[in-house]
Amino acid sequence: MKLLRHLILCLALLPTMAMALTVGQTIELGPLQTLNSTPYAIPVNNTKNTLIQVWATWCPFCKKQNAYLEKLHKELPPNSLNVITISIDKNPLLAKQYMENNQYTFPAAMMTPELQKSMGKVKGIPILIILDKNNKIIYREIGEIFPEEYADLKRFAKAP
Repeated sequence: MKLLRHLILCLALLPTMAMALTVGQTIELGPLQTLNSTPYAIPVNNTKNTLIQVWATWCPFCKKQNAYLEKLHKELPPNSLNVITISIDKNPLLAKQYMENNQYTFPAAMMTPELQKSMGKVKGIPILIILDKNNKIIYREIGEIFPEEYADLKRFAKAP
């Protein structure tokens, strides 16, 4: 009887454990709309990697990393890396004001239920993910990373 209960508990927890954002996991972004009301989608015949950063306006570590991302975004050759950031704020107006106040030029969207389902529960931010051309995670970092580590992400950019 105890074994059966234990097995049922493990099976109930399996979906949660499977959604822990691991290298090799596939993430489906689905259709997104940026905070500037423009559609964002990875091209159908995508040949580039995609950088995704999950953040919130109230997160001090996210503010640091968004500044690093802005610098990286400006230094990358055009069309060498897909970039999208995802705000988990409840109010899209706060996220939009945050982007404008900080003069960030990288694309930002709000977390969608579909993306949340694909990524699983967000347990800490910032989250930085690099997807390959097939939407498989090839790099993942949860929590703050340093400027030199962020600068090293250039290695994931591909010549256009």
